[in-house]
Amino acid sequence: KFLHPTTTFSSSPDDLTSAAIRRPIDRGYLINPDLQRDIWSHLFTSLLHVTPSSSSLLLTEPLFSLPSIQRSTDELVFEDFGFSSLVVADSPSLVHLYETSCRPCGLVSEAQCSLVVDCGFSFTQAAPVFQNITLNYGVKRVDLGGKALTNYLKELVSYRAINVMDETLLMDDVKEKLCFVSLDVERDLQFARKHGKDNLFRCTYVLPDGVTHTKGYVKDPEAAKRHLALTDGASSSEAIETKNETDQLGVMDKTAERKRVDLTKNEFDLTNERFLVPEMIFQPADLGMNEAGLAECIVRAVNACHPYLHPVLYQSIILTGGSTLFPRFVERLEKDLRPLVPDDYQVNITTQEE
Repeated sequence: KFLHPTTTFSSSPDDLTSAAIRRPIDRGYLINPDLQRDIWSHLFTSLLHVTPSSSSLLLTEPLFSLPSIQRSTDELVFEDFGFSSLVVADSPSLVHLYETSCRPCGLVSEAQCSLVVDCGFSFTQAAPVFQNITLNYGVKRVDLGGKALTNYLKELVSYRAINVMDETLLMDDVKEKLCFVSLDVERDLQFARKHGKDNLFRCTYVLPDGVTHTKGYVKDPEAAKRHLALTDGASSSEAIETKNETDQLGVMDKTAERKRVDLTKNEFDLTNERFLVPEMIFQPADLGMNEAGLAECIVRAVNACHPYLHPVLYQSIILTGGSTLFPRFVERLEKDLRPLVPDDYQVNITTQEE
């Protein structure tokens, strides 16, 4: 399914500053069929070069889609484009099918059962799949995804540094390059309060100036990776020793191109924002949201199924979606999930290759 938004550029396609975005999809559901028609027409004609009348279309559709939305989609497919046939599938069953094809001898293939955890742009859901069929009664959904994380990051940066409320694409880039999942939030908050080099999380993002560079970038990529030296359960003293060791290795020299760029303006620092933004997925209640965390969402989805499936589902958790790409996402999820799962059950989390 093609969910590409249309973008109105302020000056040129290379300069995305203050770009206005219109999306035909909201929370996974089609809300603007006319805009979707324009996007599909461009894709089918200019990019894919397909003839709809002699082609079939495989379309992914969110679970529990309203009949009115389904009718709008059918009208687009058959009346506007004239496809010969249409197959409507849901993403959990396709992810399950893909996993079985990649690992034909794995547990998912043998048991024909898995729990697909999809953390996408608009929402997060845990869906049990049995014999390539999604068990709708076990699906649990949280209306929290990458869009909400980007909006939260925009609010934090706008309040503490510079107004970036209109820079959605730019802050998406900041989120993807600098945010990570914390394995010990209280410890990391203490480090984020430190000054100077003792702060392992402080890094600088340079905003585009529209002249020398039209895209933002991280000022010191090596310094932005210092947090990776922290291990799960490490105390403050151990973390300081690890930091000193990494400091002794030195920081990579700046490239000649970046030396020519004036870095004295149009930049801002990030500290605790780097891990507090992804923390929304695991502890949304701490930020005032009336939503369950990801680990609790998974447990509720498993408990809704037959008890015989519980041990298999916990051993066959498949992660998919762009919001699962944060560093240490899997380790944090397993850490939060383990206390909620019976001791005699194993927890195995698999990530998608793409």
